[in-house]
Amino acid sequence: MIIVIQCKDRVGLVAAISGVLSANNINIVAMREHVDAAENRFFMRLETTYYENAETLHQQLVNMLPADANVHVNPSPEKKIVVLVTKEYHCLADILIRNYFKTLGATVQCVIGNHTTLENICSRFDVPFYLVSHQEKNKEAFESAIKNIIDQHDCDYLVLAKFMRILLPDFVRYYAMRIINIHHSFLPAFIGANPYKKAFERGVKLIGATAHFVTNDLDEGPIIAQQIIPVDHSFTASAMMHAGKEIETAVLAKALQLVLNDRVFVYKNKTIVFE
Repeated sequence: MIIVIQCKDRVGLVAAISGVLSANNINIVAMREHVDAAENRFFMRLETTYYENAETLHQQLVNMLPADANVHVNPSPEKKIVVLVTKEYHCLADILIRNYFKTLGATVQCVIGNHTTLENICSRFDVPFYLVSHQEKNKEAFESAIKNIIDQHDCDYLVLAKFMRILLPDFVRYYAMRIINIHHSFLPAFIGANPYKKAFERGVKLIGATAHFVTNDLDEGPIIAQQIIPVDHSFTASAMMHAGKEIETAVLAKALQLVLNDRVFVYKNKTIVFE
């Protein structure tokens, strides 16, 4: 069982939480905690033995903690995700393989694409694919059609696996802190189209990728994971793109592993990550 807690800090929190668990004969298997002194904020993640009455435990913890406490008791850690795609296959393929071999930490409920390019790979892995074309639709109608499909599924998170459309504020607000995006740079850098061509022309010496939660500030949401690799003058724009796709795949996989295992806390526009 996993328990995550975020609240205002005060003396004795760890002892008090441990006391509630002990009183219910729940053993702590692993524990991580962090205090952000500047924000006076307390973060904790616990792995414990199983307890049948999760709702009762949740209420006991809430009653004992500061009034603003955010407590999540999750006796069943397996999550469910919906993946949004356009045409690029690399991130989706990695997700589908992990889903097939049950190493993703979640179940892919379906894939939604605005082109048919990736429908075939989804059918090969027996994952439902829905086409929602953006052509001849305004953004509101396009996103409403996507939302109707998502809401037919029991979904914890949306994953933008190179989904090349900017989402409207109402859509982002509806799924607040539940949309995970992979960005083609070590943020912030090279926004817009052809990022690797721009990086090549600029003669960069590092390229990278960033996974983050989506907010209404484009590519400025809380960062979950990042990675970089060195490049030099011998790299062509094509070679940079190939290397960049490898990083994008790895960083998104890392971010999903962290989020799906309840290791990421969001406060304001930052994250606390217990790796």
